[in-house]
Amino acid sequence: MIEKKTSTPVCAVFDIGKTNKKLLVFDQNYHVLKEEQVQLEESLDDDGYPTDDLLQLTNWIKNSFQTLSQNPNFSIKGLNFSAYGASLVHLNGNGKPVAALYNYLKNFPKPLHKEFLEKYSKDIFRETASPDLGMLNSSLQLYWLKKEKPTIFHQIRHSLHLPQYCSFLFTNQAISEITSVGCHTLLWDFEKDDYHSWVEAEHLHSISQKPMLSNNVITDSTKEFPIGIGIHDSSSALVPYLKSFDENFILLSTGTWAISLNPFSEEPLTANQLAKDCLCYLNFEGKPVKASRIFAGNEHERQIKHLADYFNVKVDYFKQVKFDRDLIMFLRSKYKQATPDTADVLLDCPFVERNINLFKSYEEAYHQFMLDLVAQQIASLRLAIGRTNVKKIFVDGGFSKNEIYMNLLADAFFNKQVFASEIAQASALGAALVIHEHWNNQPIPEQIISLKRYF
Repeated sequence: MIEKKTSTPVCAVFDIGKTNKKLLVFDQNYHVLKEEQVQLEESLDDDGYPTDDLLQLTNWIKNSFQTLSQNPNFSIKGLNFSAYGASLVHLNGNGKPVAALYNYLKNFPKPLHKEFLEKYSKDIFRETASPDLGMLNSSLQLYWLKKEKPTIFHQIRHSLHLPQYCSFLFTNQAISEITSVGCHTLLWDFEKDDYHSWVEAEHLHSISQKPMLSNNVITDSTKEFPIGIGIHDSSSALVPYLKSFDENFILLSTGTWAISLNPFSEEPLTANQLAKDCLCYLNFEGKPVKASRIFAGNEHERQIKHLADYFNVKVDYFKQVKFDRDLIMFLRSKYKQATPDTADVLLDCPFVERNINLFKSYEEAYHQFMLDLVAQQIASLRLAIGRTNVKKIFVDGGFSKNEIYMNLLADAFFNKQVFASEIAQASALGAALVIHEHWNNQPIPEQIISLKRYF
């Protein structure tokens, strides 16, 4: 008699990034059993600006889940979503999108910005712990629609942040969630611990339902398994660390942005910190996380292309460059180095001002670039750390694999423990972990994060 193969209990997670859209399948020990990744072509919004194609994204999510659910190897016990923030899907009373998924990089009109500030003053940015970022303050997208596209605005019944829209596709429930509301949206008054008064004053009812904590799921008789309500991807990447470590730490999450996340700061955000692109998130439990960020990954992409062109090497040649402490000492003695205390270090990487002709080799130029980038990073980290007694700094993402970057960071923070951490798909893992109690009857494994210490 042939023994029937039993299917593995799993949690499926859609992890929607700006570039890569993924579907991941985790077993109860949080090993990735399956990963599917696509890059979808952008479309143009009604103003001709490039944006994620909402219809294409929706169809990919539905179709790929349909295929997964028919896989006999897996028994789906949970489903959740992590996705990038600052993006809203606007639905009418029938639950259908009435506008494009507007790109947060789109320019916010200057006259409208001026009008908004005259109405509500600059204090609003400090009160909502959100730097003045235009469309990256997602609620300003609604304000813009109200003022400039009233025909669309008046059709809107619900405005869902992207993770919650993904959940809506399976639950048909329009929900607000704490990490999406609490990420530089201009929505949340951190002192009142509620929506800011301007949201009510402008009658932005489509976005102002009470936010739920990220560990909530939708379960009813029509659902075969619990479905999460979605979580903002940066906040989701923090979940595995908060579930694994008790003592104070900083997570430096690196990608296009290098974001320093401090979940243990109890200091209110100051106007000075705000001016330096420091902000507060809300974590999955609704507690503030102080964060500062620099556009480090983007700057790295720019400079490696520039260096590759100049030295006539491949764009990924930097991967072959080994950390050379003697070269670092030579560069420090030969060239004036940026210091993290310089006020403008946070705004631009100092390398952009350097004359590339002075460097004899790619290795020399790349080491100097990393010195400059890390000086910028140190300033950003210090902003997030503030007066918190932090013992450990965890670096994940692209730069955690860069030996030069990691060694320079460990030198700068010699009085702390600096680790390169490796997690398979941190934001997707966080989305599975945050609903652990609803789908997984096993304890959370102790070894879900792989660490390498730098001295």
